[in-house]
Amino acid sequence: MSGTVDNCPVLVLNADFRPLSYFPLSLWSWQDAIKAVFLERVNVVSEYDTVVHSPSFEFNLPSVISLKKFAPTDRSPAFTRFNVFLRDHFTCQYCGINQSANDLTFDHVVPRSRGGRTTWENVTTACSSCNLRKANKTPRGSGMAIKQVPVKPRAYQLQESGRAFPPNYLHESWRDFLYWDSELDPW
Repeated sequence: MSGTVDNCPVLVLNADFRPLSYFPLSLWSWQDAIKAVFLERVNVVSEYDTVVHSPSFEFNLPSVISLKKFAPTDRSPAFTRFNVFLRDHFTCQYCGINQSANDLTFDHVVPRSRGGRTTWENVTTACSSCNLRKANKTPRGSGMAIKQVPVKPRAYQLQESGRAFPPNYLHESWRDFLYWDSELDPW
């Protein structure tokens, strides 16, 4: 084997050559990608320089693959803490400060102690200090204005939001498929 396979995640594109998801980025392990290639479920779009060997075969690891059959991506997004943060662009909806997911909490706009439910429409992103300051009051009762009324996002809205947050690892062969809407450099 030339190179190391540990750092060879594979970008997975739908049949229309768009990533299945942006955040988290649709990545497969190199093992899953090779299996899908041999089962003829995907097309190899780009490859790493890294080669794997079997007793009778030599194979460049794929860096980008596309599904042969289109996978619908418009299903309703799961209600998770991370998706709430993504919907709100990792920004406290009270003070407006952008923070990492580790520094954020979610807040019930109408507190649970007052009958508020844990739903897309009643949960918003808050930093710890704003969440403590608001306590078990409504935004109005605490004198805090909410930046954006929480709503249930559509899958495409979370995908668009996710495009603003580049992944930690970005192989050069992925760039053409991740940033279709970015302005191109002039020649």
